[in-house]
Amino acid sequence: MGENCCACAHDHDSNPSQTHGQTEFNWKKELTPIALSGVLFLIGLIFYDPLHNTPYHIAESAVLLPAYVISGWTVLSGAGRNILKGEIFDENFLMTLATLSAIAIHKMPEAVAVMLFFQVGELFQGYAVGKSRRSIQSVLEVRPNSANLKTEEGVTTVSPDRVEVGALIVVRAGEKVPLDGEILEGNSQLDTSALTGESIPQIVQAGDEILAGSINQAGVLTVQVTKPFADSSISKILDLVENANSKKAETEKLITTFSRYYTPVVVFLSLAVAFLPPLFVSSATQAEWTYRALVLLVISCPCGLVISVPLGYFGGVGNAAKNGILVKGATFLDALTQVQAVVFDKTGTLTKGNFRVTEIVTHNGFSQPELLELAATVESHSNHPVAQSIREAYNQKIDDSTLQNYQEVSGHGIIAEVNQQVVVVGNDRLLHREKIPHQTEVCHLEGTIAHTAVNGEYRGHIIIADELKEDAVEAIASLRGKGIEVVMLTGDNATVAQSIAQQLGVDQYQADLLPEDKVTAVEDILGQVRTQKRKVAFVGDGINDAPVIARADVGMAMGGLGSDAAIETADVVIMTDAPSKVSQVIAIAQKTRQIIWQNIGFALGIKGLFILFGAMGLASLWEAIFADVGVALIAIFNAGRILRFKA
Repeated sequence: MGENCCACAHDHDSNPSQTHGQTEFNWKKELTPIALSGVLFLIGLIFYDPLHNTPYHIAESAVLLPAYVISGWTVLSGAGRNILKGEIFDENFLMTLATLSAIAIHKMPEAVAVMLFFQVGELFQGYAVGKSRRSIQSVLEVRPNSANLKTEEGVTTVSPDRVEVGALIVVRAGEKVPLDGEILEGNSQLDTSALTGESIPQIVQAGDEILAGSINQAGVLTVQVTKPFADSSISKILDLVENANSKKAETEKLITTFSRYYTPVVVFLSLAVAFLPPLFVSSATQAEWTYRALVLLVISCPCGLVISVPLGYFGGVGNAAKNGILVKGATFLDALTQVQAVVFDKTGTLTKGNFRVTEIVTHNGFSQPELLELAATVESHSNHPVAQSIREAYNQKIDDSTLQNYQEVSGHGIIAEVNQQVVVVGNDRLLHREKIPHQTEVCHLEGTIAHTAVNGEYRGHIIIADELKEDAVEAIASLRGKGIEVVMLTGDNATVAQSIAQQLGVDQYQADLLPEDKVTAVEDILGQVRTQKRKVAFVGDGINDAPVIARADVGMAMGGLGSDAAIETADVVIMTDAPSKVSQVIAIAQKTRQIIWQNIGFALGIKGLFILFGAMGLASLWEAIFADVGVALIAIFNAGRILRFKA
C-alpha cells in the first residue's frame, strides 16, 4: 500500500516505463478541473464573509463544496477504492482525512486549498513524468510499423511480424529498416542514432548486415530477412526499455517500505496530537489541537518523496538510453555506483577485433602461399576473428571439399584433415596439447599467432595483429580517474597482452586464458573486492563472454546490438563499440544516486521541520499546504535534472 502515492490519482507514476500508454501530457485535460475549481475557490475567498454568514453556511458550501469535489475527486475515489480493498493507510487516505476534518471544523477554504494546490503539484508532476517518458521515446520510436514485402506479384506492405525468415523486403530512402537482414542489392547510409546514440551515418552495401530500427537515408535496399521480428535485436531492446522499471533499486525498496510504515504512524500521531493534550492540559482546547493535527496530516504526505525516487531512476535509465546504453533496471544503476573494479575482455572490446595478417613465416620447405592456403582451408568454417583475417588475407575461393573431420577446440584452435593429412592450426597451447615439436622462441612473438602443423610436423606460423579502438586509452584513463581499478583479460599470449596493457595503462592484466579461466579470474577479483562491500563489472564483446558477463556483479556487453547472447545475459548493453561508454554510464549512475539522495534528505528535512512547527502551533494549514506542494515540486524538478546531465 505504500506505493499508492497520492500522486497515483492521475496514474502518472503507476509505472513510468509503460510508455505505450499516455506519453504526451494533455495540458487542456489537466488544466480544466484546476481552472474550474480555482474560479470557485477564488469566489469563495473573495466573498467569504457574506457566504459564510448565511444560515448553516449554505452559500459557502454551495460554492466551495463543488470546488472541493472537482479538485479532490481522484484523491477521494482513490482512498475509497483502497479502503474497500483493505488498504486503509495510504497517502490518499491522509489527504482525505485531513480535508474532511478541516471541513468538519469549518475550515472549508483550507480543505479546498489542500486539494487544489495538490492538483497544481500533480500538473507539474505529470509534465515531469511525461518529459521523462519522452526522453526514451526516441528509443521506442524505432519500432517499425510496416515492411515492404517483395513477392512475385510485386511489393506489398505488411506488418513486420508477418514476414518470414528468408523473405525479401525493400527499404526505400527515409524508411525504417523493419527487420534484421542482409543486403542483397543497393548501397546507402543508415542513421543508427536512435539505436546507438551515435550521429555519424553508417555506410552499407551489398553483403552487409543491417538491424531493424535503423533509418535508410539514401538509396533503395533489397534485404533478405535473417530473423523473425519477434527475435530481432530491436524487439528485445524495446522489451528491455519498456520493462526497465521492473527491477527496483534498493533505494526504491527502502522508500516503499518506509512509506508503508510511515503513513499509519502519521495518522496515529495526528490523532494523539488532536486528543491527548486537551485531556491532560487544562488550557488546551480541542479546536486548537485538532487544527494542529490537520497541519501535521497535510505536511506529512510523502508524495514528492515517493514519486521523485522512481522518477529519478527512470530518468537515469532514460539518459543512458539516449546515449546508446541500455540499463536493465534501477538496481543496476545502483550497482554501478559501487563498482570498484572494471574487468575488460581484450579482443573486440578494447581492440577493434579487425585482425589482419602482418607476417607469414614458413618452416620445413613450405612456401608462404602454401601455408596461407592450407590455413585458410582449415579455418574456412570458423567464425573466429583470427579465422576471418586469414581468409581475407588469402582472398581466393576456398575449396573445402578436401576438408574432413573438422574439430574446433575452444580456446586453442582447429584440428582437421585436408587431403587425408591431419592439419593443426591454432595457438601455442594447441601445439603443446598435440605434442608437436616447435621452436621455443615462436611462443614469445608479439601479436596473435596461428601456428600450423601437418601430420605432427611444424610448418610455420601466421602473425595476426589487432589494433586498439580509438577511445580505448581515454576510456581506461577516465575509469582510473574515478578511482576504479582496471583489469584486462585475454586469451592471447603474455607478450601481446603486455604490449596492449602498456599502451592502455591498465592496472593489471592476465594472459593465455581459456573461457573458463576468465570466469575463475573474475571470481578471484570478486573475492577481493567484496571484502570491501564493493562490486565488479565485466565488459565483453557479448559473443563468447556470456559466462563471465553472467558471473560479474554488473555484466556489460559491448556492441551488443548484433548479439542475442549479449542482450539476454548482460545487465548493461552498450549499443556501440565504444569502451568510453563504460565510464559514461557509471557517471550517469553516480549522478542519479546523488540527486535521489538529495531529494530524500531535502524532503525528510523540510517535512520534519514543519511537523515540529505544526505540533507547536507555529505553522498554519496554509503554510503546510505550500510546504507540501513546494517540497513535491522541488523534488520532482530536481529529479528531472538527470535527463539533462551530460557525462
